[in-house]
Amino acid sequence: MPTYEYKCTKCGKRFEQLQRITEAPLKKCPKCGGKPERQMSGGVGVIFKGSGFYETDYKRKNVKSEPAVGKPSVDKPKTTSKE
Repeated sequence: MPTYEYKCTKCGKRFEQLQRITEAPLKKCPKCGGKPERQMSGGVGVIFKGSGFYETDYKRKNVKSEPAVGKPSVDKPKTTSKE
C-alpha cells in the first residue's frame, strides 16, 4: 500500500496517510477538519532486499587475474641441458 502526503487547505498541516490505491482521497484534516489536498510525492528510493545485488554476483568467470603490484616476481631456476 502506498503512503500519500496531504496538506490541509485550512490550517496548513502536512501529514501522511497509508491508503490503498483504490481508496478515495481523504476529505477531513485530522487536526482542524478542513479539506486536505493530496500532494505530489517524490516517491521512495529503491530498496534491495534479500541476497544478491553485489559486484561478485555477475562477475565474468573468464577474467584473468592481474599480478599484484609492487611484489617482485619469482622466476624458476633455469635448468641447463647436457648435450
